[in-house]
Amino acid sequence: MNKRLQMVVFAVLSTAATATVSLYAGQAPSSQASNQSPAKHSWTMEQAVTSSVREAWVLGGKTDEGFFQIVQALAELSAQKRGVTPPDTEAAGAKAGNWIRKEARRDPDQLLYVIVDHAVQYSARNANSGSK
Repeated sequence: MNKRLQMVVFAVLSTAATATVSLYAGQAPSSQASNQSPAKHSWTMEQAVTSSVREAWVLGGKTDEGFFQIVQALAELSAQKRGVTPPDTEAAGAKAGNWIRKEARRDPDQLLYVIVDHAVQYSARNANSGSK
C-alpha cells in the first residue's frame, strides 16, 4: 500500500484511538501540527507489540504524533504478517477507528497490537467481500 493511502486509512484509526487513550491518561490530546515531518521514534517494534493501550500512549511520548507512529507501525506489521491490504476509503478508516475507540475504552490495559490487528483483519476482510 502506498504511503499516502496508508496515512489516510490509519489517520482515522489513530485519531479515534489517541482521543481514547488521552481520556484514560487524564489529559487532553496533544495538538501537534500534523504537517510536521515525523521525528525518529525511541521505541522498538518489540516494545510497541507488547504495549497495552495505556503503555503505548506513554511510549509514544503522550503525543498524537507519537501514538500515531505506533499505531501505524503495528498496522503495517499486521498487514504484512497477514498478507492483506486494508481498504483505502475514509469510511473504512472511520469504521475501524470507531471500533478501536470502543475496544480501547472497554479495556485500556489490553495489548494495542491485538486491537490494531483485529481492525486490519476486519477491514481487509470486508474490503475483499465487498469487491466480489
